[in-house]
Amino acid sequence: MALAPARKKRRLSPPEAHSPETSPSTLVETSDAPSGNDFFANAARWNLEQNYETRPRKVKKKDRENTRLPIKTAEGRVEQLVVPDIKEEDNDSWLGSDEEKDTTTPESAEVKIEETKISGRQQILEAKEELARVASLINEDPEEHVGGFRTLAQIASSSNLVVKKLGLATQLTVYKDVIPGYRIRPLGDSDMTEKVSKEVRRLRAFEQGLVGSYQKYVNELTKHARSSRGGVSEALSSLATVAISCACTLLLAVPHFNFRGELIKILVTKLSGKRIDSDYTKCRETFETLFRDDEDGTASLDAITTLTRMMKACNFRIDESVLNTFLHLRLLSEFSSKGSQNHIDRSQPDPALKGKKPKFKKEFRTKKQRKLEKERKAISKEFNEADAIVSHEERDRMQAETLKLVFVTYFRILKARIPTLTGAVLEGLAKYAHLINQDFFGDLLEALKDLTTTVASSHDDEDPSFEDPSTSETPATTRSATRDSLLCIITAFALLEGQDAHKAVSTLHLDLSLFTTHLYRSLHALALDPDLELSARSLRLPDPHALALSPLPAPRINIQTTPALLMRALASILLPPISTHAVPPIRVAAFSKQLFISALHLPEKSAMGVLGLMGRVVKTHGRKIAGLWDTEERKGDGEFEARRGEVEGSNPFAGTVWEGELLRLHFAPGVRRGYEDVERGVGEGRGVAG
Repeated sequence: MALAPARKKRRLSPPEAHSPETSPSTLVETSDAPSGNDFFANAARWNLEQNYETRPRKVKKKDRENTRLPIKTAEGRVEQLVVPDIKEEDNDSWLGSDEEKDTTTPESAEVKIEETKISGRQQILEAKEELARVASLINEDPEEHVGGFRTLAQIASSSNLVVKKLGLATQLTVYKDVIPGYRIRPLGDSDMTEKVSKEVRRLRAFEQGLVGSYQKYVNELTKHARSSRGGVSEALSSLATVAISCACTLLLAVPHFNFRGELIKILVTKLSGKRIDSDYTKCRETFETLFRDDEDGTASLDAITTLTRMMKACNFRIDESVLNTFLHLRLLSEFSSKGSQNHIDRSQPDPALKGKKPKFKKEFRTKKQRKLEKERKAISKEFNEADAIVSHEERDRMQAETLKLVFVTYFRILKARIPTLTGAVLEGLAKYAHLINQDFFGDLLEALKDLTTTVASSHDDEDPSFEDPSTSETPATTRSATRDSLLCIITAFALLEGQDAHKAVSTLHLDLSLFTTHLYRSLHALALDPDLELSARSLRLPDPHALALSPLPAPRINIQTTPALLMRALASILLPPISTHAVPPIRVAAFSKQLFISALHLPEKSAMGVLGLMGRVVKTHGRKIAGLWDTEERKGDGEFEARRGEVEGSNPFAGTVWEGELLRLHFAPGVRRGYEDVERGVGEGRGVAG
């Protein structure tokens, strides 16, 4: 039997007071326990701050200032964006031991490099913030933050395509806002050594920094715009689109500033290509807007010079819409002098002066007054240059140079016989006919006669009994030739209207009978054309038996239909604005007879247009052609020869307007009412004559 361990007995008696191993108990009161006075006496010797002093200290970092702007959440609350704290490394952290360096492996180094790379989305967000910050600083004080232009250029040179586009667009907006309203000239040696004030020195530094940064920006636009040619990737093509758009916006926003020629070259280079896309259309519309809004004519002259040089270098292998931009020139509509491809006719001086300057009474001035007046004129000239005020003499000079370049281009195209540009040239000559002098007038008429003769000979050589499918012309080609011949007639008579008719005919001995005869011969062929009223916008199914199913070409500038051009040509011959009553009666009668015959075969709208024109003719020349409605008032013998090609030899007064009885029974009410108006005008003419 095992013995149980002995129990420990609790000591009940307190130890002796002098024992060093024990301390007095507070449970049992003894007479030997220390009193309260001893406790307070010993407490004065305690070191109470020792424990607090020996504790390890934790230094709190200074709170970083949050410079971010508050944001608005999707719930509509405004909150402050919290910036995460970035642990700063110790200054001696780069002093690592050799053992630590040896422990790093190449794999761990590659992982660290990949972690430091920023994603493309994060790059775009950071670039947006930085671009916005720098642009705001520049707009607040451009002179103070000139270096911001260089910062924007560095951001735009990023390899990220989106960041590059954002950089180009941001620079465009900044330059539009900070570019002054005057042209900055380069500083010379005398300007650099000249003593100026602090404000002037600061302004000059800003201007030179702006010009230098702007030049680099324009060069970047030129480099990116050239990448729009074929065979490039879609990314580069989109970058070229942004560059071209920036160039177009700058040319319209600041046409007076430096490097305007480089911007024009960017647009002209795009227009010289054969690919017509949205960028091509934007460049063309930019030139049209520039020509319309240009007041001094300097920008228009630079653009016209570059365009004409490009056309000549390309041998005029350009789209018709590029040439049509000349029709939007504002200065040519305000120019008063006449010009040609060689010179401009200035206003003639008073012949009574005989080349001498008019005399004015001189006012007596002292030497000091003359010196002050000279200085005042110089200061006024500088102010005018700063305010971009163009004098009338300078403006006329710009207009004259522009007009000369336009006429040179038109004349070269007419001589080269370029069919795709003939319509645009004829339309431009008809619009600017009042600006052509008499020397150039004769050359243009000869060119128009050659073109009309070519069209007439091509129609005469056709044999209706035999058609070779391989050599026969398509309807689109015939239609274009017909429009060109009508435009030639309209242009010829418009040129005559722009001159002093009596003086021009007497001095130049002009003969426009060729155009009159050609139109007279073309009336029957035009009346029998089934596609006369069709245009590029007409909705019609193609003929399944046609040899060529080519669509109708769309005229880009003269969108009038062929009947509208025919009405203009007839009005120019029968109702000229100058000397209307001088039209020969036989010409009026011959055209009237042919028009009534053609009205029987024309479509409804064209027939109504012809009868409306005849109503105006009857009101003006009613007494001359009244005999066509009465057989007893015949003035000629024989018969009317409708198929004779000459107006004078057709003997129109030998016939009557018997077609009117058929026009009374026409199915269209508008045609019936039109002929009734013609007869009413004839009756009024007879009453006046009686």
